[in-house]
Amino acid sequence: MGSENGRVAVTTEMRWNGWGDPARASDLPRAVRMMLPLLLGRVHRPATPVELAEVALAKSSLQEDDLEGLAAVVGAEHIDISSETRIRHAGGRSTPDLLRRRRPQQTSPDAVVLPGTHDEVAAVLRACVDRRIAVVPFGGGTSVVGALDPERGTHRAVVSLDLRRLSGLIHFDEASGEAILAAGTTGPDAEALLAARGFELGHYPQSFRYATIGGFAAARSSGQNSAGHGRFDSMVTGLRVATPTGDIELGRSPGSSAGPDLVRVFLGSEGMFGVITEVRVRVHPVPRDRLFEAWTFADFTQGVEGLRRVTQHGGGPTVLRLSDEAETAVSLAQVGRIGQALAKGASLVTVYEGDDIAERRGRTSAILAAAGGISSGEGAAEGWLSGRFDGPYLRDSLLDAGVFCETLETATTWSNLLHLRAAVTSALRAGFEDAGARSYVMCHVSHVYPTGASLYFTVIANLRSEPLDTWTQIKRRVNDALLAAGGTISHHHAVGRDHAAWLEQEIGDTGVRILAAIKRELDPTWILNPGAVISSDRSRGRG
Repeated sequence: MGSENGRVAVTTEMRWNGWGDPARASDLPRAVRMMLPLLLGRVHRPATPVELAEVALAKSSLQEDDLEGLAAVVGAEHIDISSETRIRHAGGRSTPDLLRRRRPQQTSPDAVVLPGTHDEVAAVLRACVDRRIAVVPFGGGTSVVGALDPERGTHRAVVSLDLRRLSGLIHFDEASGEAILAAGTTGPDAEALLAARGFELGHYPQSFRYATIGGFAAARSSGQNSAGHGRFDSMVTGLRVATPTGDIELGRSPGSSAGPDLVRVFLGSEGMFGVITEVRVRVHPVPRDRLFEAWTFADFTQGVEGLRRVTQHGGGPTVLRLSDEAETAVSLAQVGRIGQALAKGASLVTVYEGDDIAERRGRTSAILAAAGGISSGEGAAEGWLSGRFDGPYLRDSLLDAGVFCETLETATTWSNLLHLRAAVTSALRAGFEDAGARSYVMCHVSHVYPTGASLYFTVIANLRSEPLDTWTQIKRRVNDALLAAGGTISHHHAVGRDHAAWLEQEIGDTGVRILAAIKRELDPTWILNPGAVISSDRSRGRG
């Protein structure tokens, strides 16, 4: 299918060793620098990170005939074996990814291949099967679970399949409220293309400025407007996918009982079954109005009860975000409200969009007030909205100052939510304490359901040596505690390689065997993203 209007301007390329626009990287805010000694004690500045030109890579394992074979598909100008491009595709943007980028010796894909059409994607996969080359699909490069690690498995080389050329609005159906977008379209590009027609997708994860439509689907992303619009997987109505053994187009009608829903097989598959090239999504008119309101609660427990009541009542805000006492204190300190930061309390942001927002706000406000909430006006909620995509910049500044900072997330039922939060918090604190480090753990709820909610943790610590190895041990301990306490191994960050070892505990041996069987049918030589989601051992039918 041809694009109706091509592309709009792409987002600025991310820093090679950090998050986002290089021009927006900055030092720690003064208020945060003042708080760190109180929270963590003395922080030691780390060694100076290497410069891009100082990074040493192994020579590409691809032979001249490999490059010629791939060039015959996409054109020689769309194959890049330069060190800089290979380094920029050497992983995602988790804290471990960025710690590895600070080292002089790094691993990378052997080449970056940029197909321009669905047919070129399919042809690249066939060529890589013939040449025993592993393929890691690459969208915006924002994965935080190791899904973009250049792992070759049993193959002799690995390429990064960059989908940025597959970008644009392919089809728009105003009557049905649907749009087909090429998988490499970034969040901002998608919204700009739809806004020109008076519509929006309304999916705004923190990675929005750089992540792609295909990446949203492959990772089962959940955006900050999920209380109103749902998760990304609930927005998807169809997919086009290229696999090593054939193409597939899914989503013929709005509803069907023609067997199991195969669309759901590819949502969350992280490129292990095939490469998503087109995504059909449900869209809606751009909201005309927007209202904000912030709330405070005596504590997180009280705030959770307010969220549960609002969610189960229905027809509430588009955004519901509850920060616990620790996260609230840091947020207040960042804007200079030190006095309030020292007081205990949890904070809630609500945003209303669309029709009947005054009525919905009134109903929600009555429920929150009955649960013990106190309205604090619009200011804090508006402030959160204006900076909602900037959190990773602060993470990078903390790393530059010698402070370890990482996130993890999970979800469970309302009845288990506080127990799960306590178990994960305890495991994090104990892990850092055993490593001889002081830590500070923050938590918020940003995605809600009638039956439960997500928990998103941020931890900072004064790890002084080998932070990557130390965090690997702590994360293993936390994952064990998380599953033991009834949580999911991931609510919206996905499985990748970082969580693959825990997937069987969540879905069972039979569940993993089903995934492996699908993998063997669609990708029998296991070239697609080896080691992501499930172990490569499953390719040989082993448990």
